[in-house]
Amino acid sequence: MFITQGFKRDNEFWRYLLGSIVIIAFNMIGYIPLIAGLAIKSIGSGKAFPTENNALMTYLDPNLTLFLLLLSFAAALGGIYVVVRYFHRQTWREVTTGRPKLDWGRVFFSFGIWALFTIVTTVISYYANPENFVINFKPIPFAILALIGIIMIPIQTSTEEYVFRGYLMQGFALLAKNRWFPLVMTSLIFGMLHLSNPEVVKMGPVILIYYIGTGLFLGILTLMDDGLELSLGFHAANNLVGALLVTSDWSVFQTNSVLKDISEPTAGLDVIIPVVIIFPILLFIFSKKYNWTGWKEKLTGKIEISDKEVINEIV
Repeated sequence: MFITQGFKRDNEFWRYLLGSIVIIAFNMIGYIPLIAGLAIKSIGSGKAFPTENNALMTYLDPNLTLFLLLLSFAAALGGIYVVVRYFHRQTWREVTTGRPKLDWGRVFFSFGIWALFTIVTTVISYYANPENFVINFKPIPFAILALIGIIMIPIQTSTEEYVFRGYLMQGFALLAKNRWFPLVMTSLIFGMLHLSNPEVVKMGPVILIYYIGTGLFLGILTLMDDGLELSLGFHAANNLVGALLVTSDWSVFQTNSVLKDISEPTAGLDVIIPVVIIFPILLFIFSKKYNWTGWKEKLTGKIEISDKEVINEIV
């Protein structure tokens, strides 16, 4: 069982606290190239070093900024591997899935269904409210963006999934010996870590409903499907397709996308609808395709002795 694969005989919760610090340290090291690039530009141009998010995102070429930002996630992913492999003595599979190996079919199905939904809703939004958009497409910058995005954005989203739905989900399960506490805690932490996003500053803390709701949705996917595959695919599609299709002056990633949203953002039904309507529909679709049963036990149940026995056989 995926959530209990961190239940090793010599594993304790304090290791997850220390491991989290190590992962954060790797992430901070990954920011060094971005800081160096900004410093070189500042010294060479005589302009002040950017301190605000909008100034930082527009200081360098958008594609270069995106690449340098995403390097920090690549570094963090390396940190996760080091911590999992050498500190917890787990295999990479054990923090990825409860299946014998990663199921790429699940990853691609989840990616495809959310990519299609994002494309369709973006097209509808554009034709319904054309005054809210301008064409931002430039062939060469877009091609460079696509290359960077296809390689680096799945690394960014996978890093977040391995941290929250993989590493911390198993760590909180070890602490609480149940399933609801890891689900709630990882969702809250995932949402609160988006507080610094410019979207929150622009639209207010109400948008945290969407971020926490998304974390809850991804956590449910992980627990019900016994692995990260569906959450990995969904998260990659959400960020990659979004970065390629639409940008804005207030989004966390400002890219050479096809469209630019010039409307004044507001947090209304567009924050609530995904959480209360769209995500439940997706859960229904996944549950039918993968024959999910035992929702209450898998999402809220205690981790019983039988689970520990299974883990002891694996060790």
